Amino acid sequence: MPVRIILGIGVTVVGFTIAGLRFHWLSRLIRAGKPDPSRTRGSIAPKAEAEVTEVAGQRKLLQWTVPGLAHFFTMWGFTILLLTIIEAYGVLFDTDFHIPGIGTWNWIGFIEDFFACAVLLALIVFSVIRIVQNPHRLERKSRFYGSHTGAAWLVLLMIAGVMITLLLYRGAQINTVPSQFPYGEGAFASHAVASWLAPLGSGVNAVLATVFVILNIAIISGFIVFIAYSKHLHIFLAPINVAFSRRPRALGALGSTPDMDMENVEEDTVFGVGEIGQFTWKQMLDFATCTECGRCQSACPAWTTEKPLSPKLLVMNLRDNMFASAGTLLTGEGEQTALVPNVIEPDVLWACTTCGACVNECPVDIEHIDAIVDMRRYQVLMESEFPSEAGLMLRNVENQGDPWGLGQAKRTEWTQSLDFDVPVITGTIPDDIEYLYWVGCAGALDERARKGVQATARMLHRAGVTFGILGPKESCTGDPVRRFGNEYLYQEQTKLNIATLDEAGAKDKKIIASCPHCFNTIKNEYPALGGNYQVIHHAQLLEHLVKEGKLVPGSAYSGKVTYHDPCYLGRHNRVIDEPRTVLSAIPGVEQIEMRRCKERGFCCGAGGARMWLEETIGKRVNMERTQEALGTGADVVSTACPYCMIMLDDAVRAYNKEDDVRVLDLSQLVEESLGTPSAGAATPTSEPEPQPAG
Repeated sequence: MPVRIILGIGVTVVGFTIAGLRFHWLSRLIRAGKPDPSRTRGSIAPKAEAEVTEVAGQRKLLQWTVPGLAHFFTMWGFTILLLTIIEAYGVLFDTDFHIPGIGTWNWIGFIEDFFACAVLLALIVFSVIRIVQNPHRLERKSRFYGSHTGAAWLVLLMIAGVMITLLLYRGAQINTVPSQFPYGEGAFASHAVASWLAPLGSGVNAVLATVFVILNIAIISGFIVFIAYSKHLHIFLAPINVAFSRRPRALGALGSTPDMDMENVEEDTVFGVGEIGQFTWKQMLDFATCTECGRCQSACPAWTTEKPLSPKLLVMNLRDNMFASAGTLLTGEGEQTALVPNVIEPDVLWACTTCGACVNECPVDIEHIDAIVDMRRYQVLMESEFPSEAGLMLRNVENQGDPWGLGQAKRTEWTQSLDFDVPVITGTIPDDIEYLYWVGCAGALDERARKGVQATARMLHRAGVTFGILGPKESCTGDPVRRFGNEYLYQEQTKLNIATLDEAGAKDKKIIASCPHCFNTIKNEYPALGGNYQVIHHAQLLEHLVKEGKLVPGSAYSGKVTYHDPCYLGRHNRVIDEPRTVLSAIPGVEQIEMRRCKERGFCCGAGGARMWLEETIGKRVNMERTQEALGTGADVVSTACPYCMIMLDDAVRAYNKEDDVRVLDLSQLVEESLGTPSAGAATPTSEPEPQPAG
């Protein structure tokens, strides 16, 4: 048997055996997580679409143009060059080998050489990026902060080695016996290398062809071993992780709704996640798939404002703990480490606003928010350890049905300033009422947020839309308590509200919600507990009315407007164009976009129950966002969320800009265009005043 066959097969067997054992071990470790049947249910079509757009199309990475293109060509280079691997192994056994059927087509040779060159060019781009950014990788502003960047150079060298040895053995093969090379001049790079090697003579080229084909196979085998033991696992795991991610995106509803029926609770029942083994297999797959690229970290409002939370570092720490706990997970023997505070510090856990920027940016579809909320659930329900200032909010929701504890009787006070009657539903919604208006706690009870709700009601009335409210029967949807981790209280609120809505006949009507958190919860989360309703946000309804000509904005307002996308409206639910369409319909509005806008908008800081938590570390999130808004030179910061209005207005006042810039709900701006001035968010009163967010 020729030496080249022995060496080629030998390094292959060794490399693939080592890598195979590692991947088998990883498979067992990941499958040690809790079952998650939801990941294997449903149509295969969304999964196939995700593979095409996110894996093959590299949709998310291409948002980062230069590194995205480099990654695109590298990924596709390896895919296309699988053909050259087949050819390399074929040459070991037969120097005249070519792939049956297509192995002599010139355009195949061209594509192979094109991608070999494209990958080499991409490696140069990656090298430049790392040389430029690596000196700053220890700074928080770098997305590589905390990443294991040392091995990246070895990866680049190994990939370069695969490409270079590929072209060298093909060039030497051309010079040995030209007829043995299956492709003509289409393989332009191989022929260029052949011209460089030609002066060495056919004898030397014959040796070089053998040496470089064996080196090519050896580097490929070594690279697979390296991948199995490094963060570059994503090369193999990313397509799997993307396939089992929630569709159309892991935003909106949380990933799980545990059974909180106390009749089913046993002595060993655990709510949430307190140890690594309590995560699901999909979450463990998330941890193993992380590329440490830091795109989530760069987008995170907590990290940007110098909080200790980095979504990337959180996932990396959980992954490290998963590997460290492998013995216990695989054998069931021994004890696991409590995640909080040993692996994840409390300040990290509670800094999250659940805005979804991390999930939106992640190129491999890691679901950070679900992991964070699962750990919060454990801390709240199992350990009763959480920021003390949130205790009052939880008690208020439980006892009074709203976070401020003002009670149901005050939920209709906002209607008193209207010059028309708003029906309060006491029984079933009458047939002549088209919509049920879910006002929300902030819209009904906060003096500033009421301005937006009142303007919305007036615009609907002006457009001839008939609507009613539940008034005292409306109660908190449970969004803040759920994101905080109190799943039990959330489900109790949900059951109460579903019963109320069903009794009113809401399933036969459309529900309008002004609060994106209410909108998201009723629309996306209530179905898991039996509440299925048609829900639209008031921005969507305003757009519909404007397009139908039932609401025609006037020209009384003229000025520059920048629109702030609420996270739970824009990023979580992709209601992005509708508010801008409404603004465009106002003749005097000059729209100015902030740098971070639309699905990549920056959080106001109120989500994830942060509205009721102290913000003592770093810069306040609302100050960061408002600074960006003020930098546009806009006269009005418009939004479509009562909590965003409160947070942005607080920051405008903190910057002493309230005389120059107003914070207005979309409806207020439409109303002002019709000749009814809106003073902006009213001066806060003592009732109700949210507990400070910082």
